[in-house]
Amino acid sequence: MKKILKNRIFIFALGILISSSISVLAQTYFPSNDVTYDNTQSGLSSNDVQGAIDELYNVCFPPEPITPDDLIEGAVTTGDGLYKDAYEEGRYFYRGANVNNYIIFNNEVWRIVSIEPDKTIKIMRDASIGDRAWDSSNSNNWKRPADLNTYLNGSYLTGTLNATAQSQIVPKDWSIGSVTYDNNDLADQINDEKSTTWNGKVALVTVSEYIRSNSNQSSCGTFSKNNDNYSTCQNSSWMYINDTWWTLSPLASYSGGVLFVNSSGGFSDNNAGSTSRAVRPAVYLSSSVQITGGNGSSETPYQIK
Repeated sequence: MKKILKNRIFIFALGILISSSISVLAQTYFPSNDVTYDNTQSGLSSNDVQGAIDELYNVCFPPEPITPDDLIEGAVTTGDGLYKDAYEEGRYFYRGANVNNYIIFNNEVWRIVSIEPDKTIKIMRDASIGDRAWDSSNSNNWKRPADLNTYLNGSYLTGTLNATAQSQIVPKDWSIGSVTYDNNDLADQINDEKSTTWNGKVALVTVSEYIRSNSNQSSCGTFSKNNDNYSTCQNSSWMYINDTWWTLSPLASYSGGVLFVNSSGGFSDNNAGSTSRAVRPAVYLSSSVQITGGNGSSETPYQIK
């Protein structure tokens, strides 16, 4: 297929530059300023000239990897985007309904939750992997281990995640401390969550992380505020989905209680074994992982090398 494009000088020069390694046909015609590009001989997948040019350019000038520090440099103080956390030193959270935090992991769409102080990147699966009970014996002790813990760090980790994805995950200390229902002090709640930890590879996000995903902190910045204003808060958090899904946070008031995000965007609790809820796994990516493409939008998610 032959196509015509202006800017013949750039195309011709680029064709000459890499003609020794990739079969490219670029020919000038005078007195015209157009260039004929025959992509049937290029071996490239693009079926248009501009796409082929972009591919050729990336061969010669591969983009620099995006680092966690690069993401942090783009942090904002208003609107939707990445924010410096006010509660834990060195953490940055994506807040808002429309944030560019999409990333391809395990050939699936995930979302970046936070950049950690050690430059690991916490991500969670955008969609649920299905409904499961938190623990069939009705215990809210994740470390026991709970059935969901066993599944996520067993057959899900080694059977569902591919080998490349597994190599990109690092074990971390997860906050699994219990949460007081309808509390109105996020700093105190975070300390409660951090009072107990579990070290592992796959888990869930906590209640406080859901709260910190909201750009409307004045109306939605605590457990109590989020529940009082759920119809508003669901519109300012990228984590909200029209489903009920488990968090990692046990309820302080009884040993079988686990908190989940309900379909309205508020918090509810259930016995760990009585009901199956949607599961959205979360993992920490190694600080050595390189993001080599995309801009984080839903149309062009970040790509991992």
